[in-house]
Amino acid sequence: MKKITLALCTLFLSCALMAQEASLGFKGGLNVSHLNSNGADEWGSRLGFNAGILAHIHVDPNWAVQPELVYSSQGTKYTISNGEHELHLDYVNIPVLLQYMFSNGFRVETGPQLGFLVNVKDRRNGNETGIFTSDDFKSVDFAWSAGLGYVGSKGLGIDARYNFGLSNINDAGSNVLHNSVFQVGLFYQLPSAHRTTHSQTHTHRRR
Repeated sequence: MKKITLALCTLFLSCALMAQEASLGFKGGLNVSHLNSNGADEWGSRLGFNAGILAHIHVDPNWAVQPELVYSSQGTKYTISNGEHELHLDYVNIPVLLQYMFSNGFRVETGPQLGFLVNVKDRRNGNETGIFTSDDFKSVDFAWSAGLGYVGSKGLGIDARYNFGLSNINDAGSNVLHNSVFQVGLFYQLPSAHRTTHSQTHTHRRR
């Protein structure tokens, strides 16, 4: 929890220092996640959700940096002798994306992501089994994100990205496990203070 608090403070301090150039926003969408393993286990895909906030910071007209704070419901499905289980691995993720923006509203993005594990549940038929707990997984995950998006003139947009897990999250055995998450969703980007001030000044001069 202390690590999460420190990360949150760092994120919002950075945004505050560049507030005149930042467009704050909200986002949410769907996750399709599973685990990649070096063992013989077969992991199925699990549907989840993501929701959070973002700060879109222009470096120049075509380049921007976008830190985000996102709650991400991840995990996998697997089958053993007593049936299918659903493993919930919920993270607070902090991606920091470098974006290239085209003049038509499209953008491509890539960058690192730091994740903090906040919840682990193993369920069968909706009931918790206790087979997996937070002791079985490392509390921090490192991933790399890549994706593309589109934003309209009113600030409403859509994006899709893939998060490649780079660190081994297994903390209870020899198998190497990596998170693998595809995300698609909507976002709304508020006008930046800099742009609003510029627009108001321009309108005032015209009057």
